[in-house]
Amino acid sequence: MTFIEFKKLLLDAELTIPKFTALIKVSEKNIQAYKKKEEVPNAIAVVAACFAKLNQEGIDYKTLIEELDLKKKEKKGAGFSSKKKDKD
Repeated sequence: MTFIEFKKLLLDAELTIPKFTALIKVSEKNIQAYKKKEEVPNAIAVVAACFAKLNQEGIDYKTLIEELDLKKKEKKGAGFSSKKKDKD
């Protein structure tokens, strides 16, 4: 699915990219990166299509997703961190 088709589905679902990423607990930066690639992964396309269809059918999908209590994954690995211990 192209990024443009994806954005149209979000409109049908009455979502913006920031609201979509907050709902499914993914980084907005990751979703925006698909704009450069001009297509979105299948899993993201399926989610957007389902949200659009549920919204068209008048189903409150946002509450359903929030009830899943999804957790945002934090990036692990090297980088700058305020938690680093000083080397003395």
